[in-house]
Amino acid sequence: MVQHLFNMNLQWSEGRNGTGTIAADNLHTKISIPKEMNGPGIGTNPDEMLLGAAATCYLITLAALLENSKITVLDLSMQAEGFVDVTNGVFTYEKIIHKPRIVVQNATEQEQKRIHRLAEKAEQTCMISKALKGNVEITCEAQIIQG
Repeated sequence: MVQHLFNMNLQWSEGRNGTGTIAADNLHTKISIPKEMNGPGIGTNPDEMLLGAAATCYLITLAALLENSKITVLDLSMQAEGFVDVTNGVFTYEKIIHKPRIVVQNATEQEQKRIHRLAEKAEQTCMISKALKGNVEITCEAQIIQG
């Protein structure tokens, strides 16, 4: 068995509306509660970081699946949306929508269907999506553009 260890150091000052920092090998930023949740809105926050983890994992997985399938991609970009519900003061991360934009050249209808299947497969096989399964709904709205 091979395990990979990731470390992060965190520091926090003051109470709920304080600020802090996080530091990992390639990530150094300030953190606080977002303004949308009546916080100071300094740096990033857990909601953005969860969305970022899910979105980057999905996009990298999608890129690998497309490459392994020998599909030539001219451009790959994505928008991601995270929805947090607040009911009676309880915050629940409910849904993430991945919206990849895949630019290919001269893809047949059959190839476009295959790309859509790969876009769905990427969501099902991404490590972060699997970790969130059963707690956060994750959907994919792939857009295929002829370049």
